[in-house]
Amino acid sequence: MTQSAAFDSALKPYRQRQFVPAQIDLGSWEQIAPLFDSLEKQFASVDSLYTLEQWLDRWSELSAALSEENSRRYISMTCQTDDPAREKCYLDFIEKIDPNLKSANFKLTKLLSASPLKKQLPAQRYSTHIRSVDNYVELFREENIPVETEIAKLSQSYQKTIGAMTVNYQGEEKTLTQMSRLLEEPERKLREEAWTLIAGRRLQDTDSLDQAFDDLRKLRAQIARNSGFENFRDYTFRNFERFDYTPADCEAFHEAVAECFVPIARELQTKRAEKMGLDKLRPWDLSVDPDNLAPLKPFTTADDFLEKADRVFARLDKGLQEEFQILVRNNLLDLENRKGKAPGGYQSTLSESRLPFIFMNAVGVQRDVETLVHEAGHAFHALATREEDLYFLRGAPIEFCEVASMSMELLTSSFLEEFYSPDEAKRARKVHLEGIIKVFPWIAQVDAFQHWIYTHPDHTVEERRAAWRKLHARFGGIEDYSGFEPALESAWHRQLHIFEYPFYYIEYGIAQLGALQVWQNYRRDPRKALADYKSGLSLGSKATLPDLFKAVGAKFDFSKSAIAPLAQFVRDELNALE
Repeated sequence: MTQSAAFDSALKPYRQRQFVPAQIDLGSWEQIAPLFDSLEKQFASVDSLYTLEQWLDRWSELSAALSEENSRRYISMTCQTDDPAREKCYLDFIEKIDPNLKSANFKLTKLLSASPLKKQLPAQRYSTHIRSVDNYVELFREENIPVETEIAKLSQSYQKTIGAMTVNYQGEEKTLTQMSRLLEEPERKLREEAWTLIAGRRLQDTDSLDQAFDDLRKLRAQIARNSGFENFRDYTFRNFERFDYTPADCEAFHEAVAECFVPIARELQTKRAEKMGLDKLRPWDLSVDPDNLAPLKPFTTADDFLEKADRVFARLDKGLQEEFQILVRNNLLDLENRKGKAPGGYQSTLSESRLPFIFMNAVGVQRDVETLVHEAGHAFHALATREEDLYFLRGAPIEFCEVASMSMELLTSSFLEEFYSPDEAKRARKVHLEGIIKVFPWIAQVDAFQHWIYTHPDHTVEERRAAWRKLHARFGGIEDYSGFEPALESAWHRQLHIFEYPFYYIEYGIAQLGALQVWQNYRRDPRKALADYKSGLSLGSKATLPDLFKAVGAKFDFSKSAIAPLAQFVRDELNALE
């Protein structure tokens, strides 16, 4: 496993470059700019469908190379946020390349959007891309570029702040992720001590994180105004190309979750308190096994983790196992938690190599297993579109990207005996299904919170805290935060999406509904469900969101009528494990 993007010198472009020089410094705008100038001049000679597609191919090659350069720098920085050299390398790209890149790409996008030849592009292949092109031209404002650069820099500072959080526990420095393991320990006093240390450390940075977020939301409001929108929410829906649903649909999702999932989640907590013999649950009682069993320990070392995961994929599908081995052979995984490493987990695609990279913070808990197979689902999605030469057509809407990952969590759950004994595997499946029930209210709370934030642009910190408390009362559990109210009020600080990717969160809820349908299909007919899953992933962005869901055998619907039976399905599956 790499800890420092050690794959840099080994990986090669998937397809030999035809337009971008083999030897070029992609961190130097002086070397990049002539390529964009050339493309702009070449467009004057585009006079047929054939020459247009040739031109698109050259632009695609350049875009993929620059995307990979950015990804490599981001990966390296997040792998060690306390390394000044890596931070500078990443920020140099954000500050010196990215702004120029946006202006240059806009010029080319505008040329394509205005060309009558775009109508000759085969609709089955290009229609969704042309829709994106036209939308981008309509939204683009030159004055937003420096604002977006400042936002990117502030977002990186959030990573650095969170990555630097450690506590002293029993004479040793521990990251908060490492401390989270103790929240599964049977001894309640130990859990309380660990939770209190974690909460106390987070609170030390509460004021600075609140200030950073205030700076971010004001910049985002400026972007929306520059683009002619009343608020950043409405701008984001257009910018995220949410052509198939509206803010009102999201509000209906919030209400459906409150009615269908919140009661089940609270019922689970009530049973937990009864099993544990507690009059009331406290925040440190939520992760421990309610039957007082020791924490699940799925692996001991990183190599052990990889070997067991490989066997799980082999049992699910030999083809997927072979794809996972591509990552292992090319050192495209950084799994272990350590000081200075950015929080969370992600999959990043190296667009020119057409290879995925998985980043996470494993400490030896069941959640690590779920995270790895989740990110592997994204990796399989990236590899499924590897034969598509146009960079612009290899991506997919975020809502569907998460279907790829969340489906993988469910599809692999049948093979958890590779990590556990039969009884432990049953426990792990139960934990996973309970997690699905609990995550819907959290998704709804986070999304509703962001709707409130960006439709109340002049709010104060105290008003924001009050809004979060109100939403917690609507979507939260029955745990008692008495004496720790400040920790509850700032609990949203740990959700990096709110800081870095505003409004990118309801996608997880929409996608989970799709993933549950994929899982239902797999239970009925494993071979067909897997074939549909792979076929859907291979479409990239060449289909609309509803059609992508349809391709994997699911309906794109998150109304109450769709959510209620799926909530009952998860509840029934959980009851069957009792």
